[in-house]
Amino acid sequence: MFSHVMVGTNDIERSKRFYDAVLGVLGAGEPVRNTNGSGQARLFYRHDGASFGVSEPIDGKPATVANGGTIGFKCASAEQVQAFHDAAVANGGTSVEDPPGPRGGSVGALHLAYVRDPDGNKLCALHRPQASR
Repeated sequence: MFSHVMVGTNDIERSKRFYDAVLGVLGAGEPVRNTNGSGQARLFYRHDGASFGVSEPIDGKPATVANGGTIGFKCASAEQVQAFHDAAVANGGTSVEDPPGPRGGSVGALHLAYVRDPDGNKLCALHRPQASR
C-alpha cells in the first residue's frame, strides 16, 4: 500500500546517526543521500522493498512532529524489538510509554517498544509472534 514514509528533521546529520543505528538493527544499510533542487538534504533507507526517508522540510520552516502519529517497524523477534529500542536510546532517542515488552497478556501477545527520534517523531518496534510462524 505504501511506497514510502518520510519524516522531517532539523538536523540531518543527527538524524543520520540515529537512523543508521536504529534501522541498522532491522538490516537496513547506508541511506541514499540526496539534495533536492532547492537545497534540502534527504536520506532514503531502503530495505525489503520499503523506503524510509528523512528530509529537511522543503518549505524551509522547522520540522515538527505529527501529534497522534506513529511509524511502526516490523521486527523479526522480541529480541530485535529490544535491540531497536536500545539503539534508539543510545543514539539520542527517548523511550516513551511502557517499557519494551509484551502487550496483551496472552499467548501470542505483541512485543512492542515506543521511542521518539531526536526530532520528536514517534516510532514503534513491533513483533507479532503468530505472524512469524
